[in-house]
Amino acid sequence: MANKIKILSVGYSRSDIEDTNCMRANCSSTLIQTNNGINIVIDTMTSWDGELMQQQLHKHNLQPKDIHYVVCTHGHADHIGCNYLFTNAIYHFVGTCVSNYDRYLNWNFKENFQLDGNDVFVLHTPGHTMSCVSVVVCDTNLGDTIGVCGDLFERKEDISDDRIWLEAGSEDPKKQMVNRLKMLEMCSYIVPGHGHGFKVTQEMIVTLKSQLKEKYEIKSEN
Repeated sequence: MANKIKILSVGYSRSDIEDTNCMRANCSSTLIQTNNGINIVIDTMTSWDGELMQQQLHKHNLQPKDIHYVVCTHGHADHIGCNYLFTNAIYHFVGTCVSNYDRYLNWNFKENFQLDGNDVFVLHTPGHTMSCVSVVVCDTNLGDTIGVCGDLFERKEDISDDRIWLEAGSEDPKKQMVNRLKMLEMCSYIVPGHGHGFKVTQEMIVTLKSQLKEKYEIKSEN
């Protein structure tokens, strides 16, 4: 039986038409239900979304107390807002910071953090922020290997138009580009930070390799 990936809410990011000094954004939120009964929520939206989060979990016969791990791909407000709901979780990840209440785990992410054996793990994918992480899930209902990547990818369109993710902010564009390519080569399906999930194609991989070579003269090993 495949590990289940469920999109609780599809994120967005856009300009605020009423105030040119602002933008509007909320993250995509994802539920993973593993074969071994482990429940994981990735990115918990804003603090105003508590009711929505609970409603979406209820559709899968879950309550916040049933969640074993909360993984926020990074610490921006639209990705961590409902963490307060999940006080039964074994660990909360906010990027590479791993904690339970006031106890902080000393984990340097030189190795991936396994949430359910080799099938589900957290890895460090810096770029958008230097502490960003992604979650990889193998053998799923959506494909062989799924990457839930937060703002490593804003949305599918930012592969052909890199201005989308660059204008969204990047603490290290070079590292972000390298990790974007790494995740495309590793995964068959990507859940981005602010849009619908998408299948990875060879054309996408070729596009990112070309961007890396053009901007940084970096050639992929493959």
